[in-house]
Amino acid sequence: MTGLFPDTRLRRTRSAAWSRAMHRENQFTPADLIWPLFVTEGEAVEEPIGSLPGVSRWSVDAVATRAKEAIDLGIPCVALFPNTQADRRSDDGAEALNPDNLMCRAIRAIRDTCGHDIGILTDVALDPYTAHGQDGLLDEAGYVVNDPTVEILTQQALNQAAAGADIIAPSDMMDGRIGAIRRALESEGHVNVQIMAYAAKYASAFYGPFRDAVGSGGLLKGDKKSYQMDPANGEEALREVALDLSEGADSVMVKPGLPYLDIVRRVKERFEVPTFAYHVSGEYAMIEAAAAAGAGDRDGLVMETLTSFKRAGCTGVLTYHAEHAARLMHG
Repeated sequence: MTGLFPDTRLRRTRSAAWSRAMHRENQFTPADLIWPLFVTEGEAVEEPIGSLPGVSRWSVDAVATRAKEAIDLGIPCVALFPNTQADRRSDDGAEALNPDNLMCRAIRAIRDTCGHDIGILTDVALDPYTAHGQDGLLDEAGYVVNDPTVEILTQQALNQAAAGADIIAPSDMMDGRIGAIRRALESEGHVNVQIMAYAAKYASAFYGPFRDAVGSGGLLKGDKKSYQMDPANGEEALREVALDLSEGADSVMVKPGLPYLDIVRRVKERFEVPTFAYHVSGEYAMIEAAAAAGAGDRDGLVMETLTSFKRAGCTGVLTYHAEHAARLMHG
């Protein structure tokens, strides 16, 4: 400051809406969103999910309609998660390999309805298909075994690619699965199918509503700490990302989102690769609960949260708020 007044007034550029827009460092658009959709059996079915207010399970035909809405909103990709019927679950998760399972039927329905105007991302893990709720196969002691699980995950990925998936997203956290899936996709001619690796997926307390949505919550025996990451670790996340990239991942994901924005930033700065975050079910539910309690304006809470992902360095965000946020951005 010289004389009576400050030489620099940072508030000058904040004084009008047009100026704030012109000086905004990070822009969030519908193209930054991936919309997760839960698939269930039946026709013209919408099943609201109690622990995820405003989110529903949809039958295959209805999922295709949601994908068409995503195109109209400018959302470039949908992510599919099946609510497999109890009688189709087994200890070995064999339904994951059924070419007519919910996931594959939903992929084909979206493709028939939307052509190639939208990307289809598919989850690769066994928890929606196992009777025990774990992401892999168990040995006699109840430990999730790595290599046999990778073998079935690879076949699951091929099943989804054959149905028309654009992005295979392994969320299981088994060692070596990215390389195995990449080699299998190449050998079967699926050279343009992308892999988005859940590279840094933490053993989080924020996954509860998702497990309700896919029907695995009440089935889960024990926890997933032997394969998902310890929330206290950061350097280990960078090792996981490095391994997945070396094995052929096209992009990586950090999950959950808000409690791990520091990991997003470190991954983006270290590797300079497409880096996504999963704004998970528990985070979504907290925002909805806060808005319902009058703790904040829902629209503001949603957009401020999603903008924080861009500021941290995210290429895009998988979020249950995708439809709502896109409509806000469209005005």
